[in-house]
Amino acid sequence: MKKIVLALGGNALGNTLKEQKVAVKTAAKAIVDLIEGDLEIVITHGNGPQVGMINLAMETAQKYDDSFYHIPMYTCVAMTQGYIGQDIQNAISEELAARGMSRPVATVVTQTLVDANDPAFDDPTKPIGAFYTEEEAKVLIERGEQLKEDSGRGWRHVVASPLPIDIVESSTVQVLLDAGHVPIAGGGGGIAVTKNSQGHFEGASAVVDKDFVSAKLAEILNADTLIILTAIDYAYQNFEQPNQEAIVKVDVEEAQKYVDEGHFAPGSMLPKVQAAISFAKSAPGRQAIIAKLDHAQDILTGKTGTTVVG
Repeated sequence: MKKIVLALGGNALGNTLKEQKVAVKTAAKAIVDLIEGDLEIVITHGNGPQVGMINLAMETAQKYDDSFYHIPMYTCVAMTQGYIGQDIQNAISEELAARGMSRPVATVVTQTLVDANDPAFDDPTKPIGAFYTEEEAKVLIERGEQLKEDSGRGWRHVVASPLPIDIVESSTVQVLLDAGHVPIAGGGGGIAVTKNSQGHFEGASAVVDKDFVSAKLAEILNADTLIILTAIDYAYQNFEQPNQEAIVKVDVEEAQKYVDEGHFAPGSMLPKVQAAISFAKSAPGRQAIIAKLDHAQDILTGKTGTTVVG
């Protein structure tokens, strides 16, 4: 049976709980389409808008009440894993039941090991939370907050985004797969942790990119395919330019050439392509596909999406 890691983007899940409950029902239909194909499926998801909203709410509460305990970023990520995972697992279970299928779905609270000396901690780049205008961003920056422009869509808060070294609960995910379950893991890129001198895990003030974590988890689980779902059908050369061209199938060398030429926006398509390259070259026969959520049935047949092969 083929094993697939399927990565959902945080922006595809909406910005509010109400939007999320609607969005996960759409995602669940696509996911169950793949489950019907007799595949082992592991689901990961982003949390960019959601973790930013939680972090902002906690910071705002602390400003109005200095007795309010500061909630660190790694705790905010854990919170998003819980409530996003619950909505996804319930939506998948309902869709399975509607099709007369039965398959247990479970969310795993997942930690991602990162290097405490990763240079990303010196240059925060990972966008989280709401979008601001340039004028609003300037005011926040003057207050000492860190914001950067995000791919022409507006300004957002940024935090450190170190690379994943290991997925702490990967063996638990494998046990669930072996038992016929559909695990949801690595939510929001996992809870970023480092190891102290005693070998114990400690939470880190960071958000790990969910696409890199999905690639790392797929590699550890020895998956056949990594599918990164996004808002567009393909990765493109010269995106949104008169000469834009869909990238249909490339090997890792050609994909890296497009990266080096600057075809992909940082914080948007770039990490998806980089994660696809990382997984595809991790072992012979592996492939990564970047495709649109509502075309799940056509993804594995090569009718849609950008496929990167080793």
